[in-house]
Parts: sequence; C-alpha cells; structure tokens
Amino acid sequence: MKNILITGGAGFIGSHVVRTFLTRHKDYHIFNLDKLTYAGNLKNLADIENHPNYTFIRGDIADDKYINELFEKYRFDAVIHLAAETHVDRSILEPMDFIKTNILGTFVLLNAFKNLWNGNYEGKLFYHVSTDEVYGSLPLRGNGDELPKFTETTPYSPRSPYSAAKAGSDHLVKSYFYTFKVPVIVSNCSNNYGPNQFPEKLIPLVINNIRNNKPLPIYGKGENVRDWLYVEDHADAIDTIFHKGTPGETYNIGGAHEMKNIDIVTMICDIVDKKLDRTVGTAQKLITFVKDRPGHDLRYAIDFTKLHDSLGWQPETTFEEGISKTVEWYLHNKEWLENVISGEYLKYYEKQYKQINL
Repeated sequence: MKNILITGGAGFIGSHVVRTFLTRHKDYHIFNLDKLTYAGNLKNLADIENHPNYTFIRGDIADDKYINELFEKYRFDAVIHLAAETHVDRSILEPMDFIKTNILGTFVLLNAFKNLWNGNYEGKLFYHVSTDEVYGSLPLRGNGDELPKFTETTPYSPRSPYSAAKAGSDHLVKSYFYTFKVPVIVSNCSNNYGPNQFPEKLIPLVINNIRNNKPLPIYGKGENVRDWLYVEDHADAIDTIFHKGTPGETYNIGGAHEMKNIDIVTMICDIVDKKLDRTVGTAQKLITFVKDRPGHDLRYAIDFTKLHDSLGWQPETTFEEGISKTVEWYLHNKEWLENVISGEYLKYYEKQYKQINL
C-alpha cells in the first residue's frame, strides 16, 4: 500500500481531493496534514473520518523539525500539496502569513521529500497545486481576435501578496526538479466553487447574504471576469494529472466558463429567489457596489488544451449545473454554514482529530 500525503486536506479543495483519492484508490493510505487554521474544517470530512485507509494529522507545514520527523515515520511515496493561505483580501492585510505558509511551508515539504528519498525517486511524486493568479491579469477586450488565455508558458506577473507567494512557491518547486531531480508536477487552476467553500469567498458569501437579506457587496462595477471550475471537476483533474502527468511539467486546469462577477451575482440572486419561493428580482435589490480592492486583476482565463490533449481531461460540470448544485447545498446545509460563521466548528477539532505523537 502506498502512503500519500495530502496537505491542506481539511480545506475546501483539499477535502474533495481527499475524498476522491480515498474512494477511487483502495491501495492508497491517505494522510491528511492540516494546521486547521480558520479555513480548515474537519466537518468537511466527517463522512470519511473513520475510513481504514485515512489518517488525519494536525500540523504546520512550516515546522521543519516536525515535518522531517513525519516524513521519516510514514515515508510518504507521494505528496499532493494544497495547504496554502488563499484569500486575496487577507493577503493585503496580513501578507506575512502568506509568505510563511505558501513559500516557507512549500520549501520545508520539498526538502523533507528530497531528503527522505535521496535520489531514489522511482514511483515517487511531489505534486504542487497552484492558481491561475500567478499569471497576472488579462484584457477584457481584444482587437477583433479571440481574447487571450493563460497557457502553461504565460510569463508570471502576480499582482497581490497572495499570488506573489504562490508564484514563489511554484518557482521553488520547479527549481527542485532542475537542481535536485525531484519528480515534481505543478498545476494551476481557475476559480473553484462548490460545496464546503469558506463563506468569505464570492459565491457562498452571496448565497448566504441573500438567505439573510443582507447587502451583496461587489467590487467596482462588477466587471472583473473569472473562469469558474466546479471543485469536483478540479479533484478529478488532480487525480488524472497525479497518475498520468509527466514530472517536470505544468498543467493548467480550467472550467471553460468565463463570467463577469456582476453576472454571477445576478444569476445566483435569481436562482436563490426561485429556490426560496421569492419573487424573482427580490435578491437583486441587495446588490451594493463598493470601492474596488487594490491590485484587483481584470480577467483570468485558462487554456487547458495541454491537459485535454495529452491526458484526456476536460470538465464535466457546466456552470449552470454546478451553480445550481452549489446553491442547493448551501441552502440545505445551514448548520454547517452557521457553525463556520460563528466559529463553533473550531470546537470540533479537539474532540475529533487523531493526535499523532512522533
């Protein structure tokens, strides 16, 4: 049985990746390493916490001594690295947290993996999960030609402390491939959405505010464009890349659905109105335009041709289907949402997580 370490597995994307690997690969033991900061929530994995091939470990990826001891004890055959500080607004207020976790934490993991296997990398892999935000911003309009999208060769141009920290970690991962021959893969994804996303993010924030008749804040005029990827499709792409990807390569993962923020919000407004049996148009009255944040990129768009052509992957969930499922999930999981907003979910940690003594 192979030991697979997934970092940040109690978070939004990470919890879906943990579940995907546990259900699809019976010959893997999944170790979920998570510091359990505000965005980590073990209730995201309550349905699989007693799975015989699953072990949760609470720990900090930036703790060099602890991480090296962990690698020596469990001898992880592969790492899928998702642990990161991710919220752009928070990175503007507290950039040091992003440097520590996203850059230093990635270095500690890479070094532990390198030191453990010491050149004997047959069947081993360090898979680093990143973001399209490292590429910077794209124009909203073209010159008559098709609008450009990010490809794997697009130069990096991060605009926020968050994206700069992720860009730094991407480069660090690739440097270990070229310098130390560590087998690494990097993937850069577009905006994720779906069940279990922390409610500071746009889509769950809007859904919850509509439910509670609160204002729907939109930066600027709401014209910023994002490519949206359903989280379960992302987990499927990670599974595909993990098993079929080529070490040293980067793969872009996109959802093939670009939308302006204002269009997403109005779409959600109408869906929630219908599901709550309200007059359509009621929720749109809650829309409030607020001052734009610093360094707010205009447009992100992913070209995932390489992933499609070389590994045969493409998203299965249309945005209309995904957003409907997402709204339905949040409206039917009020307890989860209220526990997160109140902070009550934090009390769950002390009772439920398996403490690993090294």
